[in-house]
Amino acid sequence: MTTGRTLINGINDRVAIRLTVIFGSIWCVYAFLFFSLLPLAAPAWQNTLLYVSNCIQLVALPALMVGNAILSRSSDERAAADHAALVEILDDVRAELADLRQITHGIDARTTDDPTPENVSINQTVIALDAASLPGH
Repeated sequence: MTTGRTLINGINDRVAIRLTVIFGSIWCVYAFLFFSLLPLAAPAWQNTLLYVSNCIQLVALPALMVGNAILSRSSDERAAADHAALVEILDDVRAELADLRQITHGIDARTTDDPTPENVSINQTVIALDAASLPGH
């Protein structure tokens, strides 16, 4: 019996989504605009057209609500999958950061107390960094 309900639910979902797409299209707006102008051309049919209009509204509103709920559900599932993927990436980044901290842990202890040397060599040019060699001293 579950298979029958699943089949019916699947059909209902497809119909609701299809109606949501149809009622949400600009062509539906044009059709309803044309339909609303029909009483101008045939005033005697106004009561019948009003009845048909009310019937369309009674069908369209619930169909749109169900279709939006179904589309929202799939969006929520996609967001949950994205969240799981991002958490996995964050865990990988944290593991890599821990490895880098472990690798670079002793680097500061192996350097000298004075991090600025007196002379720096750049492309075979020696630059003195002591204050006496600066111009004006």
